[in-house]
Amino acid sequence: MKILDWYILKRYLFTFLMMLLLFIPIGITVHLAEKIGKILENEVPFGEVMIYFLDFTIYFAHLLFPLFLFLSVIWFTSKLANNTEVIAFLSSGVSFTRFLRPYMIGAFVVAMLSIVLGLFLAPKASKGFNDFSYKYLKRGRSAVKNTNVYRQVNNNDIIYVSSFDVKNKEGRNFTLEHFEGNKLITKITASKIKYIEEDTIYQLTNYIKRDIGENNDQIEKTTKKDTLFSFHVDDLIPEIYAAETKMYGDLKRFIAEEEAKGSSNVGRFQLVLYRKWSLPVSVFILTIIAVAVSSIKRRGGMGVNLAVGICIAMIFVFFDKIFGVMAEQSDFPPLIAVWFPNIIFGILAAYLLYKAKR
Repeated sequence: MKILDWYILKRYLFTFLMMLLLFIPIGITVHLAEKIGKILENEVPFGEVMIYFLDFTIYFAHLLFPLFLFLSVIWFTSKLANNTEVIAFLSSGVSFTRFLRPYMIGAFVVAMLSIVLGLFLAPKASKGFNDFSYKYLKRGRSAVKNTNVYRQVNNNDIIYVSSFDVKNKEGRNFTLEHFEGNKLITKITASKIKYIEEDTIYQLTNYIKRDIGENNDQIEKTTKKDTLFSFHVDDLIPEIYAAETKMYGDLKRFIAEEEAKGSSNVGRFQLVLYRKWSLPVSVFILTIIAVAVSSIKRRGGMGVNLAVGICIAMIFVFFDKIFGVMAEQSDFPPLIAVWFPNIIFGILAAYLLYKAKR
């Protein structure tokens, strides 16, 4: 690589790293200020709090990866333009495409980091983040309201729990209804269900089983009962949480199982799957847009470039969120929902790159 490539590549990666180091502590501070009351109230051990904020850091960084990148490229390229360095590069006979090469190398490095985060680190961090939240931050009524789980686990069985403790694998107000056709055959209820991982069984408290008969019902009652069920403990975990915490291969198998069950929430899980690959692609698209917008020296200086960049970033986030909600709440295809912002901004990147070359 030549001096120009190293110069821009080092500025690219250094500014991106500084942007992460600047905004992540701000995010941690704001989050801590919001949650400190419950953390102190529940007397959470200091070690668990530190691990929680490490998980939060990875979760937060992965979530806003493209925006940090976009703003960092806008920032340092605007400084190059204001110092007439861009004009000097291009006046020396370097084409704009050649000028863009170290940016693409930097985007490749960041995209690889994004893939590692999305496939390996972010699922583990998300699990730790959500485990901590459900254990310490969402107790009481709010936890019950937020963790209602009502799912069809196969063609004949429907389960329900009013709340589920992910950490301890315990649920409250459990119900299982078994149908044959449209007819209810068996109904099982319990005030508490706990998954015993060592024995791979479920322990039910205040167990009641009602077999629906033609003339009368058969009822079985007991205070404690250990039993087996055909569903997996993951079926009791809040749905988005279950998808976010799985590695790529496990997530694909999980989606296949949910499709076989006829789950109505497959689209939500597919959004999580497809975003693992759309995010690295958006790194290249946003890099091109950022360079095209900020490489021109403007009368208003860096402020104008940053304002334009922030507006574009907000529009990108808006498109990503609105199409994500459409896929979750309707029959809108998740694949299109995830890739549509990249397609639109890819077209914008091609147009801005064409204008910048001229």
